[in-house]
Amino acid sequence: MQMLPTLFVSHGAPTFALDPGLAGANLATLGRRLPRPHAVLVVSPHWMTRQPQVTLSLRPATIHDFGGFDATLYTLQYPAEGAHLAARRALELLQAAGLPATPNADRGLDHGAWVPLSHLYPKADIPVFQVSLPEWLDADGAYDYGRVLAPLAGEGVLIVGSGSLTHNLYEFRLGDPRAQAYAAEFAHWVRDAVLAGDHPRLRQALEIAPHARRAHPTAEHYLPLLVAAGAAAQAVPASVIEGGIVHGVLSMDSFLFGTDLAAMKGADANQALPD
Repeated sequence: MQMLPTLFVSHGAPTFALDPGLAGANLATLGRRLPRPHAVLVVSPHWMTRQPQVTLSLRPATIHDFGGFDATLYTLQYPAEGAHLAARRALELLQAAGLPATPNADRGLDHGAWVPLSHLYPKADIPVFQVSLPEWLDADGAYDYGRVLAPLAGEGVLIVGSGSLTHNLYEFRLGDPRAQAYAAEFAHWVRDAVLAGDHPRLRQALEIAPHARRAHPTAEHYLPLLVAAGAAAQAVPASVIEGGIVHGVLSMDSFLFGTDLAAMKGADANQALPD
């Protein structure tokens, strides 16, 4: 079976669901160009647990895990089916690696999953499941977590780490456009490391990148990038899905690991994976 690339997506604020902008348009294009996966796995900072959990919902609910936004947001649904077999396989991989992973039959899709997927696969016609982000993970642990899940990419599962390339909620609420310079500098540093295939540097970003602690006062929105990088079959080629900077401080860039997008231009849209 064809090995799928892995994806880190910046999911931004919940309003990204209503205001796709550059990032949403480019994710929609990406969804049409990627080989069609059998299922999508999402690791999101909006589902953190003490030990790994895996959703087994047959029809996961759309969770509106936010407050104070436009009432329209709370009416949006992402009615994808669950991915029972792929989720069971994820459980097996985690348990084989010595992690005490357990199934969760009730959990739905948090906004870190359904908001970006509403642009990537707007028809909600690909089964989706989530694997939680353990609370104790550090950068190296997140990368290794991705490596544990990596075999799924060779079994028709698109592994998505959903976070935010920059994530300072205090400055987001201030809405100060002058903060954009530091966010752009941090984002460009990470982009350079991704394109160079320098995963050791990515793993050290929160210690050595410019403005790292300002870009990420806490680590949980950066760690999904490391999960996606760790799950990739190869560090290069890698591609940038441009997203720009919104709300002054949120970089919306996303990264595809293991595929050169420029080389995919001639591919048939949504070509099916062989069984």
